[in-house]
Amino acid sequence: MATRHQVRECVVGLLYAFDIGNKEIEKFIDELFEEKKIRNHQKEFALGLFNGVKDNCEAIDLAINNHLKEWELDKIGNVERAILRLGAYEILHSSLDNAVIINEAIELSKELCNDTSPKFINGVLDAICKELEK
Repeated sequence: MATRHQVRECVVGLLYAFDIGNKEIEKFIDELFEEKKIRNHQKEFALGLFNGVKDNCEAIDLAINNHLKEWELDKIGNVERAILRLGAYEILHSSLDNAVIINEAIELSKELCNDTSPKFINGVLDAICKELEK
């Protein structure tokens, strides 16, 4: 059975594929989840994350854009964008502790992105959290 971290990693891959134009990715979700041993509750969790980001993408992107100082969302890397969207979605729409969400996003960026990405992702997601606390 997959861990929640592995589920998030898979969701980042799905969001990446969807973002770069593979709108047919949804046809292969069940096959991909089976390959990654994402089943039962973890499958529901993964689908909730993927569909939640897709369904709320406009609001998520707005929240992210409000905290990009020297960047534009469409100019950052596709994987970083997928991680930011997933993290922002969880911050905005889940009851999970924000520190856990940010830590997961940082760990994903350490595994999937370049050396500067973890700090960047941490900064943006932390700023979103602080704005919600106001």
